[in-house]
Amino acid sequence: MIKAYPRTRRIGEQIRRELAELIRDELRDPRLTLISMTSVDVSRDLAHARVYVTLLGDPAERAERVAELNHAAPLLRRELGRRMHIRTVPKLEFRYDEVIERAAQLSALIDTAVADDARKHHDDPSSADEVGAEKPV
Repeated sequence: MIKAYPRTRRIGEQIRRELAELIRDELRDPRLTLISMTSVDVSRDLAHARVYVTLLGDPAERAERVAELNHAAPLLRRELGRRMHIRTVPKLEFRYDEVIERAAQLSALIDTAVADDARKHHDDPSSADEVGAEKPV
């Protein structure tokens, strides 16, 4: 991950907003309408920007949409240059952001563990010896 500095963070946020607008208004590709820009990591020298996106669909469709975005990256970069007032417009690289999927997987694992634990305590008669239960003297 690229280390964020206040200026690169600010520029990354501006790029994220502008790209969302450009994709919606300029590309006009119906397959790219349900894309969300989650974050943009900009290198300190502003030469490169990784744009993380989320979108619906199976993994093959997502890979295809990300490839389409990377194919359109030079056009988007040129349009960013017209809209933003910075000397160097970063080269754009689009990547699928897997954070949401990973969070859902972790949440499912936690739910499964909690359910298993509750089932074990419910089925086990010695579970009355748990915290708060009085032990005979």
